[in-house]
Amino acid sequence: MTEQFVVATAGHVDHGKSALVQALTGTETDRWAEERERGLTIDLGFAEMSLPSGRSVSFVDVPGHERFVGNMLAGLGPAPVVCLVVAADEGWQAQTSEHRDAIKALGISAGVVVISRLDLAPDNIGAVTAQIQAELADTALAKAPIIATSAVERVGLDELRDVMDAVFDELAAPDVTAPIRYWVDRAFPVKGAGTVVTGTLAAGTLCVNDRLELVGKDVSDVTIRSLQSHGSSATELRPVTRAAVNLRGVAVDDVSRGDVLVTPGAWFSTDVIDVAGSPDVDFTELAQEFSVHIGTATVYAHCRPLGSGFARLTLDRALPLHIGDRFLLRGTGQRLITGGATVVDVQPPELRRRGAARQRAEILARITPENHLGIEVERRRAVEQATITAMGIPVPRSLPSGVLVHDRWLINQQALDTWSQQLRDTVVAQYERDPSAGGLTEQAAVNTLELPDRSFLALVVAEAKLQQATGRISDPTLQPSLGAAEAAVAELEQRFADDPFAAPTADELDQLRLGDKELAAAAEQQRLLRLKDNIVLSPKTPALAMRQIVQLEQPFTVSDARQALDTSRRTLIPLLEHLDARGWTQRLDGNLRKVSGR
Repeated sequence: MTEQFVVATAGHVDHGKSALVQALTGTETDRWAEERERGLTIDLGFAEMSLPSGRSVSFVDVPGHERFVGNMLAGLGPAPVVCLVVAADEGWQAQTSEHRDAIKALGISAGVVVISRLDLAPDNIGAVTAQIQAELADTALAKAPIIATSAVERVGLDELRDVMDAVFDELAAPDVTAPIRYWVDRAFPVKGAGTVVTGTLAAGTLCVNDRLELVGKDVSDVTIRSLQSHGSSATELRPVTRAAVNLRGVAVDDVSRGDVLVTPGAWFSTDVIDVAGSPDVDFTELAQEFSVHIGTATVYAHCRPLGSGFARLTLDRALPLHIGDRFLLRGTGQRLITGGATVVDVQPPELRRRGAARQRAEILARITPENHLGIEVERRRAVEQATITAMGIPVPRSLPSGVLVHDRWLINQQALDTWSQQLRDTVVAQYERDPSAGGLTEQAAVNTLELPDRSFLALVVAEAKLQQATGRISDPTLQPSLGAAEAAVAELEQRFADDPFAAPTADELDQLRLGDKELAAAAEQQRLLRLKDNIVLSPKTPALAMRQIVQLEQPFTVSDARQALDTSRRTLIPLLEHLDARGWTQRLDGNLRKVSGR
């Protein structure tokens, strides 16, 4: 497969960016009639060429005029490589500085600098070169190659192609397995095909029939109907390339520049973020409202400075972000780029108490790639691994100290210890209040602990060294007791030892002060057996009954059983139904039964 690269132009208005691209590619990037009439690039233009090495290069040509900075940023934002153009006859200009600041703020570190219009000022090359080197000295492009060219005389173009190949040699290979985040820069209808969007595919792989989400003002589920790159159809597109994507599931009027196609669940959609500013950013001096640029999107933001170079930004619409994303800040109505910032948290905690902003800045300052996972899990106590991945925090195979895996969750060890102690204390308190209850109900435990997920309960029970059975949690060191009902139950147990089929009447139970609560507790402790119609017997009674019934001639009648057990019909019928339910006996008709298997 041919290696593909995307390069965005940058530079002052009328410094020959479009002419350079046309000389290299043979394509006129000014698409609008107004652009051609005025000789001024207004919107993004696109062209493609092949290098001698066989690599394919897509150019995104951006406008240089200060009135169209928003369009310029939309083209520059998703591009991994930049071609900064400075005219030989004019040298470095104000808009060149703004484009340089944008490149710096967005963190673009790969590129080439072109001195254009060599034919107009061949003697200025040395001076312009020195200018460029001085202006780029504190940027990632400080050591970028500088090539002098003339689009008119076609001078330096071959050398530029060779230099671009060398620049591409130094680039890290794009991740073809990364989740999709494809920023839309154009959307238009195609007759018979529907909605088509274009953009730069910087990472991941697009395939026909892929299901994605289109995130803009709303979120739409869409399917890729077909793919093209520079007019050539494909079933699959890999980075880095210009991609035209035909979508099924959304109308063209519902898509605009700044919308983004994403892999579902792979990005954290948020409108409140904590960020770290670049060294040139003073959040306390930002205007009340300013714009944030990332990818092809421009959104307005409100800033709350936190201190020490950190701030909380509230965006006017949610964006799919990862921690570590870089974006650009631009003051509303201001000509110059304000600076850059990096996302540090995509779901920050609320700031409620006095001094909370300062404390938050101190926490953010401690975050490193190595400790971020541990800090995030500690703050949340427990978090789903999918959420952490969507935030952009890697989950290593060897987890940091204090982080545990439970099913799909990551749990903080200290939180687990706290839950375990809280559960032990609650079980003991429940025993002291009602030793006959047989323990704390599972639902009461979940409610008391406020667990993020009910599946945690078994883990907390085991960590607390408690027991979980029949819907209750108990401490094995605390023997269940019936409290005030103990004497009455003991009296019944003695009665059943003498006559196991003599069920007490309702009046007798009332005299013993054994109500539903006491009988239920005794049954749960397997001290008594409760049958239908409030018949109370010993748990041993069914087995004793079977010893007699099995000796009867089969099948047997209710009368036969009553005589064998020497009991009343009131007691016998619920007892026989209990034996039927356990599968020990089998009812044949209204009066006959037999022992199962006989």
